Amino acid sequence: MFNFRKRVTATVAGITLAAIALAGCAGGSSSGTAKAGEGTLTIGTIVASSTFAVKDAPWANESPYLQAVYDSLLHLDPDGTVKPWLATEWSYNDSKTVLTMKLRDDVRFTDGTKFDASVAAENLLRFRDGTSPQKAYLATLTDAKAVDPTTLQLTLSAPNPALLSFLAQNPGLQESPKHFGAADEKTDPVGSGPYILDKTATVVGSKYVFTKNKDYWAPEQQHYAKLVMNVYSTPTAVLNAIKGRQINGAPLTDNSVIDEIKGAGFTVNGQQLNFFGLLLFDREGKMAPALGDVRVRQAINYAFDREAMLKAVGKGYGDVTSSIFSPDSSGYDPAMDSYYTYNPDKAKQLLKEAGYAPGEITLTQPQSAAFSPATYALVKQYLGDVGIKVTYVSVASSGFLADLLAAKYPSTIMQLQAAPTTWQTLALDLLPNAGWNPYHVADPTVAELAKTIQSGSDADATAAAKQLNKHIVEQAWFAPWYRPQQTYATDANTTVKTQTGNAYPYLWNFAPKN
Repeated sequence: MFNFRKRVTATVAGITLAAIALAGCAGGSSSGTAKAGEGTLTIGTIVASSTFAVKDAPWANESPYLQAVYDSLLHLDPDGTVKPWLATEWSYNDSKTVLTMKLRDDVRFTDGTKFDASVAAENLLRFRDGTSPQKAYLATLTDAKAVDPTTLQLTLSAPNPALLSFLAQNPGLQESPKHFGAADEKTDPVGSGPYILDKTATVVGSKYVFTKNKDYWAPEQQHYAKLVMNVYSTPTAVLNAIKGRQINGAPLTDNSVIDEIKGAGFTVNGQQLNFFGLLLFDREGKMAPALGDVRVRQAINYAFDREAMLKAVGKGYGDVTSSIFSPDSSGYDPAMDSYYTYNPDKAKQLLKEAGYAPGEITLTQPQSAAFSPATYALVKQYLGDVGIKVTYVSVASSGFLADLLAAKYPSTIMQLQAAPTTWQTLALDLLPNAGWNPYHVADPTVAELAKTIQSGSDADATAAAKQLNKHIVEQAWFAPWYRPQQTYATDANTTVKTQTGNAYPYLWNFAPKN
């Protein structure tokens, strides 16, 4: 279950710094029923924490680490509804370019520093100027300032339709200002959240242990006394941990094991969150000239049998699509799911029209343990069948995402979040400064439609969103195959609600069964 967005993501997803298979049973509620606020929640993760420095932190698959120690300005219910948290109320001006928020006055960081509007403002500006894959979420933030200790004012260069949701994710996380720039900022978090990292019990890259913050201002959110997050780098390691009852919950990266998971007494919690396929980054042909021709990108889309890919790789759990837009998004159009059908003859004709003979195009793509060898073999086969060669470069899991975001490869196999809103899709994937547009490709049609989505009426914005979807599909910016079922397994002692738009359930969505 990879999601590299909010895991940009990253989704980030499915990549770890170390492979482990922990022996023995996890403590606390994994071996028996615990009362709320007691016991231990032990969960599996598929990516190690890359940093606890909020300004640089990714989301999605790393969200559990961050939510354990940091509060956010707002909260999201499992269905995505925005709720008060550190910010108790908020309002926009008429142009939706000034957001004023009232903040709590009873919150302190674990180093004793008091949380106030000046701290919130500084955190927001640091995130905007940091290196997080989601920094584009605050691209329109021109200023953040404290009107008074409990009043925060955000000024935008243009409306941000998803800003409130973003403030419930990593852009809204609050870190103690005394820890900004500290030598250990990346590894020793100082927040105001429900838990505190236990550095003595933590093994960086493989096991993270958190203990209850006894001074936490919202104790009802502390469903457990202790959290343990074990990192597993392969589907087999996750399966073994489940069968060995070493964990209470974990994401599944391989739906073929669902029957085994159920047989082990675990509940399967499913949702469609991502799209899976090829990301065609180099749409201007800077590194791979052929990708600068839309006919080549369209040929790549016609080269794949999506139903067969879903069956072979996704084990039938999901829905085929030619679009990166989520069914929850205003831009979703079911017609775009079937825009490209399996048609190798048409793919060959398009390549011929673009001036390429069979074998003249070679795409160099990274290969890592994030995805199965079968997936890489099928991509090579399908593209080879229409005359496109694929050469794989082995990349260590720890460097896979960094290489992608640094524009080292013109295309790649990848699974990314199908964002729940069109504006998030723009901010994550499509605009020139989007994290998953590493070649910073600009498109005048995308820019014009983005303006309407950003500032137009609801009706105009929805129409523009659907036009945007159609444009991206027609221009073949991506070659999606299907939207996989994202599966999160929990044991008989644990309840959980999946989180709309995120690879992992949020921590407060877990609770022991009494």
